Amino acid sequence: MIESVKLAGKYLDQPLLVSKFKQAVPKVFIGGAVAYDLNEVRKAPKDKKRETLINNTAILGATVASALAAPRIASKVVNKPYERFLSSDIIKKNTEIVDKFTSSNKVSEKVEGILEKAKTKVLNLKEINNVYKELSKNENGKKFFNTLIPEPENITSKDIINEIGRLSVLGFIPVAGGIAGGLAGEKITKGELSKEKTANRVKEGAYQYLANIFMCNVGAAAALGVLEKMDVKSKAARVAGMVTGIIATGIVGGSAIANYIGKKVINPIFDKDKKSNSERRPEVLDICLHSDDIATIAVMSGLKWIEPTLPILYGISGYRAGIGYRNKVKKVDAEIPEPNFSAEG
Repeated sequence: MIESVKLAGKYLDQPLLVSKFKQAVPKVFIGGAVAYDLNEVRKAPKDKKRETLINNTAILGATVASALAAPRIASKVVNKPYERFLSSDIIKKNTEIVDKFTSSNKVSEKVEGILEKAKTKVLNLKEINNVYKELSKNENGKKFFNTLIPEPENITSKDIINEIGRLSVLGFIPVAGGIAGGLAGEKITKGELSKEKTANRVKEGAYQYLANIFMCNVGAAAALGVLEKMDVKSKAARVAGMVTGIIATGIVGGSAIANYIGKKVINPIFDKDKKSNSERRPEVLDICLHSDDIATIAVMSGLKWIEPTLPILYGISGYRAGIGYRNKVKKVDAEIPEPNFSAEG
């Protein structure tokens, strides 16, 4: 079972496959945004279609553009090389690795054919398994296999701050982009900005960033730091520790901090009459958005294939900030009169 999971991880972490994921993300992201935009316009009342189109296009356009630019910007901010995963570079590297190994090591005809394919194409799971079974019999073969498809590396305490900084910047940019898009859309359609709507965008942005991104990253990093000091090497233990950290500081703490900032900092700036003082409560979609925390854990655990999806996951938070989402309040159709307990009648 463990071996099967490991080989599935090897399959997903093939540099050429990661490159394909990375190339596909912009197309999927943009296509999904356009489809969502058109659907929102379709659902809007006739007299609101133009306004909906402009607002949604501004928000989605700014969110998608900023999310796709975020990985490069985040790498520059923390002074870390941006991994481009160009297919041409990977093919060149794979060819050199395979030729060097096969020139000095004897392999079966079957595995030789698979390795020849590995130079320029993605291997399927069965081919990965065949190569592993034959080459894992000796140390030289194992070393080659892990060079061709690098093993996930546990991030060390030395790199935690840098990595958490990079991921936090990566999440902040789409949220800021979504807010900017929302402000632009409202300015175009209304001619002026509503203080209430602006406040809601900023508050939702703070909520999305703190509760769904930053504090979760901090929690995962803190747990990782503790486990590193305890010299825990087990990946399962590290993952469990990071999940615990995310629940404690993100899902619980992040929501409380975001609401506190909303009431004590953002409201006084935009709403001096204190008309809006409601707290943002976690909802089902907010819990679903914590799937990006699973991605964060995977990235911190050294898995390469998951990282290209982060712009999409963080982009959802950016969109919700752009529309200034707040909890929907259920409306009561009619007020129920209080019972009359007087002695009359």
